[in-house]
Amino acid sequence: MKILAVDVGAGTQDIMYHDTGIDRIENSLKMVMPSPTRIIAGRIRGISGDVFISGQTMGGGPVTGAILEHIGAGNRVVMTPEAARTVRDDPERVMAMGIEISEENPGLQSIEFRDVDLEAIRGALACFDVDLDFDVLGVAVQDHGAGGDMGDRNFRFMKIREKLSVPIPPEEFSYLGDVPEYFTRMKSIEKAIRHPTLIMDSKFASVTGALMDPAVSSDEPIVVVDVGNGHTLAASILEGRIHGVMEHHTRMLSPAKLEDFIIRLCLGELTHGEIHGDGGHGAHVIDAVGEPVKVVATGPQRGILDGIDLDVHHAAPAGDVMMTGPVGLIRSIEYRVS
Repeated sequence: MKILAVDVGAGTQDIMYHDTGIDRIENSLKMVMPSPTRIIAGRIRGISGDVFISGQTMGGGPVTGAILEHIGAGNRVVMTPEAARTVRDDPERVMAMGIEISEENPGLQSIEFRDVDLEAIRGALACFDVDLDFDVLGVAVQDHGAGGDMGDRNFRFMKIREKLSVPIPPEEFSYLGDVPEYFTRMKSIEKAIRHPTLIMDSKFASVTGALMDPAVSSDEPIVVVDVGNGHTLAASILEGRIHGVMEHHTRMLSPAKLEDFIIRLCLGELTHGEIHGDGGHGAHVIDAVGEPVKVVATGPQRGILDGIDLDVHHAAPAGDVMMTGPVGLIRSIEYRVS
């Protein structure tokens, strides 16, 4: 089976092209490239005048900032309803920012939104005489979900709690042709790509990949911590299954604070109310796993964990700290397809 795995982050998109017929995953082709949201934000800033935006619901961040800058400079921005969900799921809130919503281009310069640009990946590999031919595509993105009147962080964590009613392996947080409608970003990718596609939340793809590091064993209690640019997720693990999860905003964490949360997550003492009240998404613990023998670190801001008084290991599945997400996607595809 040939697998193309793309982990779409805020800063980079991490790409691995793996043939399961090859003995070692370390031999796979790999690329770390600028994230789509950064690329497209640059394209918006490069346009002089009004712009029409179509395509998928994708990651916001830099893109949303570039759109608001463009409007602030006196330009019109018209977006299709699907593309506009990149900014906010509520169209009324989008229009309140000065963005027009229309299915039709009123004759403006145009830009297309997409989280996964298969033609760009195919073209890059073709420069090295590699023909991109894959059986399954794996994509990881972060999706808060559209919760209506419920706030983004409340809705996102409610869906995590619903999934984690009993201890389960992190691969269970993946979807293969069955993305729920409320995950609008994931659903947009699923509808747009004409290949068998496994889609997964980027945090749980990283947790899955971290557990594939040969130096990591989950037979004893461990905690995997993905420290992203925006969010930090910690998962307490025993025998390959998640027993508890905590998610917070990275900018609100110090090494001491994060260490305290990690220890009490593993001991079953951390509460949802405490994390949510502190401005984070929340915490959910099924049961205690005991004091962690190791903290497995991943994510672009994982350096914060070097300041804690626990045994920290920087995950490097396939010998590469940047490939945690893609390796997690590949493992989840094997889990689902086998």
